[in-house]
Amino acid sequence: MNASLESRLARIKFSLSPVGADRIHYVNEADVRVVLGRLPLELWNRLRAVHFNDRSRGARVLGYVTQGHREIALCALPPRMTLRAALVKGQTPEEFGAGRGQKWPTLAIRRFMLYDTFLHELGHLQLINGDGRSERLKFAREKLAQDFATQWRRRLWSTSFLHADPVHNPPGAEDSKTDL
Repeated sequence: MNASLESRLARIKFSLSPVGADRIHYVNEADVRVVLGRLPLELWNRLRAVHFNDRSRGARVLGYVTQGHREIALCALPPRMTLRAALVKGQTPEEFGAGRGQKWPTLAIRRFMLYDTFLHELGHLQLINGDGRSERLKFAREKLAQDFATQWRRRLWSTSFLHADPVHNPPGAEDSKTDL
């Protein structure tokens, strides 16, 4: 990683809020930094902060962008769950390392949170129309944000990435045997 990229990554602030009940944060600052380091700087140059909070409203919200389109929040989730309802048309549980009709393994949930939810929220930070009359019209809405996430996930997973954590590569045969 070059010095410019490292200094830009260092400027991003991270906050961690305590969680209630049995919910957990599946991803952390180090995971997000790895994903950002794999992306071109111009895609996340607007990003000022990433918050890990407990505002998932019963696992209905996985992440969101703050009003100023500069910060992303990723929400804590229950320890055993399925994300089938969060999948969009064309996605399958197997794409992230989960089995159809089963609770998702931790690795699959982590993979989904980083390479779908986080990239989707990063897609919302993309300036689409700088001349838009309102903030809502300037930035990517749901469809474009999801297209952004899908495109970049496929691009990042199309080449092998040497990393000790298997979450940063597409699922393989070893994923179905283990639950981190």
